[in-house]
Amino acid sequence: MKLSLSLSQKPPFALAYSAKQVLENEASIAKNQGVALFDLMQSAGGAVFAELLKSWPNTKHIIIVCGKGNNGGDGFVVAKLAQQANIKVSVILTCQISQLTGDALLAYQAMMSVGVSLIVDNAEKNNLDGLTVMKNFTGEVIVDALFGIGFSGKLSSSLQALVLSINSHPANVISIDVPSGLCATTGQVQGAETEIQAVIADITVTFIVYKQGLLTGQAANFVGKLLLAPLAINFIFTEQVQSHYYYSQYTVPLTLAKRLPASHKGNSGLLLAVGGGEGMPGAIRLASEAALRCGAGLVAVSCHKNNQGFMVNGRPELMLAPTTSDLLVNSTQLHNAKTYLIGPGLGLGNEAKQLFELLCESSQAQHKRMTLDADALILLSQTEKYNQHWVLTPHPKEAAALLGCEVASIEANRFAAVRAISNQYGGICLLKGAGTLISDGERVFINNSGNAGMASGGMGDVLSGIITALMMQSDNIFYATCLAAYIHGASADIIANNNGQRGLLASDLFIPLQQLLNGLTPK
Repeated sequence: MKLSLSLSQKPPFALAYSAKQVLENEASIAKNQGVALFDLMQSAGGAVFAELLKSWPNTKHIIIVCGKGNNGGDGFVVAKLAQQANIKVSVILTCQISQLTGDALLAYQAMMSVGVSLIVDNAEKNNLDGLTVMKNFTGEVIVDALFGIGFSGKLSSSLQALVLSINSHPANVISIDVPSGLCATTGQVQGAETEIQAVIADITVTFIVYKQGLLTGQAANFVGKLLLAPLAINFIFTEQVQSHYYYSQYTVPLTLAKRLPASHKGNSGLLLAVGGGEGMPGAIRLASEAALRCGAGLVAVSCHKNNQGFMVNGRPELMLAPTTSDLLVNSTQLHNAKTYLIGPGLGLGNEAKQLFELLCESSQAQHKRMTLDADALILLSQTEKYNQHWVLTPHPKEAAALLGCEVASIEANRFAAVRAISNQYGGICLLKGAGTLISDGERVFINNSGNAGMASGGMGDVLSGIITALMMQSDNIFYATCLAAYIHGASADIIANNNGQRGLLASDLFIPLQQLLNGLTPK
């Protein structure tokens, strides 16, 4: 029986775009639709102000930090609306007034016409003035309108000081379109490991379409709650501008095809899990049990002989497979398995290498699907193997090994990295981390579930089991992997919402995983 989210089998998504795509197309599309860019600016500022009032309805005083571009213009619109709503407004302008042009200048003039009183002019040059105003600010909300999606690179020292003052202030922060200092295309913040060089927002209101850099990697530390204000041109923009980046829009409860009443364990088939080298039994046990919870009919585990007792202790549903490559090569488990999983706790010794070679050869020869995780990815990085039937699940360090680069290069552009791995090795690559990415070498699907509590041992092993089990039940391994990433994170979100993020264990996910796949809404 095949899992099915819809007749098309495609996961629900919204398109996401690079900053360049938005900057190159929004003006022409707006013009063709008869929408003035100044009207878009008015709508953008209005959307931010509406969200500000919704989130913090008792706000009495806001401070708005504005740059010279259109992002600053959006901030001027917010200032005007706040003034008209009898909310006290303070504005810090980081450029000279004479540098304002176009719609930003019009928005500034409209703001001044309603009597906004406090302007700190050219705060970047006169840094002390801007910092003094920020230090003395006693209001409830800071509006970040410093830089928009055109920003890349590194903040100047004076602006870095201003951003630091925003981040250290107790007021709530709402960013316009993108937190200033964050690259809207890659999600990179330069210098983020040593000094925070981007605004840390509680809420980011982005416009027209999702920007891909807000959805993965370091962006999770800065974006806060992300909201999309489509304005007047979202539909026509997504119709006319092509994108290969898809932002997950899964929701609970899931609607999946039910199993037929006469289904039996052979319908989904046997999954062979290989790992658990000597002294490392936990990882493959977690992966195998996750596979059972996600609908694998049968799971057989090949592990070190000293770990076999641990495998079935408390989980007798797991079967045991031969423990070495010499024994496994002619086994019914190898030949009858519908899918393979290799890597969790496998090790990197000679026996691990032989098991790795055996499963790779069998997968390639018989066109069997396979998930490679953990140590199997390190072994893969030492080869030139290519297989369209596997799913690779690296974290950034493993991704760096696969591409022969530094981890910093992976994190600088996760989108490029996940596509490169898929193109180099074949199949599907799932790059772990906040905003997990899944790619077939062309498309990139951005996952929307999960939380920081998942930074604990065994979480990746559980994910590999979920992926392998869902591959057995779906015609499309890309879609199966997207669904696996979502329910993995969603299960962790459910536990975290009930119990908090600290102390979240990988094995806590088993019950909500089962509930989600059965169309239930776990409490």
